[in-house]
Amino acid sequence: MRDVRLVQLQRSGQRAVAIVEGDALVLLHEVRSAYGLADQAAEEGEPLAEIACQLAKGDRLDYDAIYTGTGDWRLLPCWDHPDEPARCLVTGTGLTHQASADNRQAMHELEPAELTDSMKMYRWGLEGGRPAPGCIGVAPEWFFKGVGTVLCAHGQPLTVPPFGESGGEEPEIAGCYFVDAKGRPRRVGFATANEFSDHALEKRNYLYLAPSKLRECALGPELCISADFEDVRGEVCIERDGQTLWFAAIATGEANMCHSLANLEHHHFKYPQHRRPGDAHVHFLGADAFSYGTGVELRAGDRMVVQWSGFGRPLVNPLCVARERQTLVKVQPL
Repeated sequence: MRDVRLVQLQRSGQRAVAIVEGDALVLLHEVRSAYGLADQAAEEGEPLAEIACQLAKGDRLDYDAIYTGTGDWRLLPCWDHPDEPARCLVTGTGLTHQASADNRQAMHELEPAELTDSMKMYRWGLEGGRPAPGCIGVAPEWFFKGVGTVLCAHGQPLTVPPFGESGGEEPEIAGCYFVDAKGRPRRVGFATANEFSDHALEKRNYLYLAPSKLRECALGPELCISADFEDVRGEVCIERDGQTLWFAAIATGEANMCHSLANLEHHHFKYPQHRRPGDAHVHFLGADAFSYGTGVELRAGDRMVVQWSGFGRPLVNPLCVARERQTLVKVQPL
């Protein structure tokens, strides 16, 4: 199968979708969003990749100029709901990788020999997260990040809000989904992603995990329709003042996780409210390493770089720290 990757673009308020062809982007004829293309594929019963290739008849654009931010067009997150951001649910699952569980264990352990709830849940995944075909396995951890308004694109800053204690990268792959008219979840593809969380807040107490996840996050420039998720290798680094501050080789995909993809997808979409026709979903599939776990604290201006082999160009986002002080949000009675 041809390697089909799409990008979403915007220029002067006009949206477009293009297919990646080496160092060029070829615009899809009369397609303004990947969401619209997915809706068309579901309605017509045709493979999304085939429809995208058939519609790649527009202008050829210089990908380098767009990727570096010097062109007329700018990159958008590669998957979203173009008209109603609130109908794009952004969620994730953790403790799917050994390194993630180890970092959580180190954050919260009281006694070296005592297993935290996080490590217990990871071990449950090892024991029951890869059920036989047609069977249901143990449920993974699940968390909510927000709706489509929290999605940022390549090159956009990820911000530590005034109430935040830290901001740190979480290099992942995210599954991108569309719920068709019959309420069936359909996987559109995968994307390089930075889940970005407040690890310092989480470290205070693991019950702060939920609010530590309510932060911006980023999707890479390319929506990978035909990507293989079996064994994916990549790298993540933090750049400071033009130098590499921290680097790690990372691995994901089913061969490197304690849960199968089918089990993770089942436990997300088993809820009826997650199968509402017309909704879009972005579901983060877990991190293999992150700099906070090795003692690195990010500063304003640091660049977070995530790249996965076979998933297109790297996702790069600078860290921004909000300058304003936290103010009381006062609720007024009606």
